[in-house]
Amino acid sequence: MSSEGNITLASNVLGTIGTVLWCIQLLPQIWFNWHKKSTEGLPATMMFLWASCSVPMGTYMILQIQPHIVGLLSIASWGQILHYSHHYGKLKTVLICSGLLLLLGGLETMLILTLRCQIPYRNDVTWPNTVVGVIGAILLIAGLLPPYFELWKRNGRVIGLNWVFLVIDTLGGIFSLFALGLMRPFRASWAQIELTQHLAAQGTFDILGGTIYILVVVLEGGIYISHITWRIRYRSLRKEAKQTGKSIDDLLVLTLGHSPETQDVEQGMPYDHSSSESIPRLIERQEKE
Repeated sequence: MSSEGNITLASNVLGTIGTVLWCIQLLPQIWFNWHKKSTEGLPATMMFLWASCSVPMGTYMILQIQPHIVGLLSIASWGQILHYSHHYGKLKTVLICSGLLLLLGGLETMLILTLRCQIPYRNDVTWPNTVVGVIGAILLIAGLLPPYFELWKRNGRVIGLNWVFLVIDTLGGIFSLFALGLMRPFRASWAQIELTQHLAAQGTFDILGGTIYILVVVLEGGIYISHITWRIRYRSLRKEAKQTGKSIDDLLVLTLGHSPETQDVEQGMPYDHSSSESIPRLIERQEKE
């Protein structure tokens, strides 16, 4: 049986793991975008909301570095979307991202000076800072909604999201969720979001903080389920594509009658538009059969 001290140690270990995971989660996505030279299917709104989320969370958890790491990486990924998907030049992209970085930094500084250093805290009024933390959590959750629009456009198929990124982000939420159930009251990091001044005590569970992590895990779990369902629905086409050595997008355009996506997630390669003769060959082969 674990003692009270062991429970505290376990919660700190789990919380630290969740914090580290949520610091590095976007690195695989950024590398994936750069390697493929494409951000097709990666919503710009998602990255923008996560970048904006760093302002209220950085204000709420003053002197914490993690919100700023997430915000900086989100801006970098957003810049890649501007460059690869919207064809902005490198200089223009850098200028826009730098301007956004300065704007968000200025807003956070203003909030810190207003909410943490001026009237509210001097009069022991803390609710404005709590409201800012809740807004940050809402922006975080809202950032996971745009991928569902991309799934809807592609019949549930995941395009553009790096699986390593998603797994790291989900694990960060799971570890933080477990930490809430085991921890005694202590000042949490970004991975605990700290939406209340006391999160959990000796095995009790904070409803608000726990709800945030549950939503993260559930929404990202929905992305996994969506793509698995798509693979099951189109398993015959995937098998045929493997046998013929052709992209599954060729078969999709033949079967569904719409343009293929620009990136083949099954092979992890950009779609080759020069392979248009594969469609007539497929028709000819099917007529023979």
